[in-house]
Amino acid sequence: MRIGMSLNYAGGFRETVDELADYEKAGLDIVFVPEAYSFDAVSQLGFIAARTERLQIASGILQIYSRTPTLTAMTAAGLDYVSDGRFVLGIGASGPQVIEGWHGVPYHAPIGRTREIIEICRTVWRRERLSYDGKHYKLPLPAEQGTGLGKPLKLINHPVRERIPIIIASLGPKNVEMTAELAEGWEPIFYLPEKAGDVWGEPLAKGKAKRDPSLGELDVVAQASLAIGDDVEGYLEFGRPMAALYIGGMGAKGKNFYNDLARRYGYEKEAEEIQDLYLDGKKQEAAAKVPYELLQKTSLIGSEGFVRDRIAALKETGVTTLNVTPIAADHAARVKLIEKARDLAASV
Repeated sequence: MRIGMSLNYAGGFRETVDELADYEKAGLDIVFVPEAYSFDAVSQLGFIAARTERLQIASGILQIYSRTPTLTAMTAAGLDYVSDGRFVLGIGASGPQVIEGWHGVPYHAPIGRTREIIEICRTVWRRERLSYDGKHYKLPLPAEQGTGLGKPLKLINHPVRERIPIIIASLGPKNVEMTAELAEGWEPIFYLPEKAGDVWGEPLAKGKAKRDPSLGELDVVAQASLAIGDDVEGYLEFGRPMAALYIGGMGAKGKNFYNDLARRYGYEKEAEEIQDLYLDGKKQEAAAKVPYELLQKTSLIGSEGFVRDRIAALKETGVTTLNVTPIAADHAARVKLIEKARDLAASV
């Protein structure tokens, strides 16, 4: 089981990267850099590549609507080059609020677009001449849609790898099925091992049945806050605002994927209350409604025995990468948490 860590959206980036060398020595395997409506992830990933030696670097995630498929492929190949083959391409659809509000493009056909983007990326990385006739992307652009001067091209550079690993952030059944079929990895949010089989078992099985064996086993990336000790339970409260933001505020009524997930986990009443309060501007009240059980069971916060048991539960349901957020008073203590997580993961 790999140990990963996500960087924050904003603030203190240079200081955080300065500290990555210590995390790398402590056994951290992969670092994820998000991209929402913050600084772009690509410049930061390149900076990290220059400051680390062994650590894998992953976009977590690049939104599929904000770049053309070929630019996504070029960017991934470039980051893989400057990192000597350590890049992992994390992609996802995000949601209508960000895509239409920030990027100004229609949020349309996320599953179909993701499939075509993966196919185009892998064609580019193989340095084949790019001729693609999809439902959502046609390359070169048909003559009637442009000047008619477009022609099939291939990537000038030779990529370090012709198969850069792809991780998809997906939640809905059809999207998860496609992920299990096409991607090297899957990154769900709020992964609750006791409910994962009920929520995702069927689409994962359907996708894996169509999976190309050359992709290997699906890497399942679970996110969790990490704190170990007999007096750390209070850190669970740090997760309330973020959970409320996602469940309550990341989308309108009927268009919030995270709210849908909470309902599928069995928190229908709480999900509705959180959303109503959040959309009414009552963020603190919404956070107070986040179920304690959801916070506890999607975290690694508690005694060493509790954390060991939770890691075992995650591993039993197929999790292969722990993407943790270490919580402690100082940098040295956070580094020790990464070391401890590595040791506990190796022991279960």
